Amino acid sequence: MFEWLSIHINEVSLLWLLPILFMFHDFEEIIVIEAWSAKYGMRVEAALPPFIRKMYSSMMHMTTRNFALDVLFVYILIVAVTCIAAFFSNYLLYLAVLAVFFFHVFTHLGQTIYLKMYTPGVVTAVLVVLPYSLYAYYRLLDDDVVSVTDIGWSLVVVLLLLPPAVWMLVKNRTRNKQN
Repeated sequence: MFEWLSIHINEVSLLWLLPILFMFHDFEEIIVIEAWSAKYGMRVEAALPPFIRKMYSSMMHMTTRNFALDVLFVYILIVAVTCIAAFFSNYLLYLAVLAVFFFHVFTHLGQTIYLKMYTPGVVTAVLVVLPYSLYAYYRLLDDDVVSVTDIGWSLVVVLLLLPPAVWMLVKNRTRNKQN
């Protein structure tokens, strides 16, 4: 199967699948987030440990429009790092975004298991994001486009940049909720 994929998906197409599949995944979330939050928001907040509740509180009261604006911001970032990888063969930021995309699967699975219910995005996380992420890592390593060391450095970038990015997103959501 990997051989068939390798024959039919070239490296550039593999890279551009990330923004495409990101949107496919996020459409699942965009379509259901507001209704799901209205229906289950209080139950979810009550089930969360207090130290996590504040971060999720802003998410539980989002409108579809506000969530879509968050997705747009992330999408622009993903397209930018994909351009850098595809046009300049600089893969560090692409690998960092791919790592977040990959680990995001496990946040969806964890939420679903912890809450014992469907959570927005879990279906495409498992059926789309997980296989793509694993295959992208396999292909990029197998084709010697990146090395394990490159992936390691991308994880350092994630550890440095993700916490402030999430903080800014939550802060912006809280500010928008007050307006």
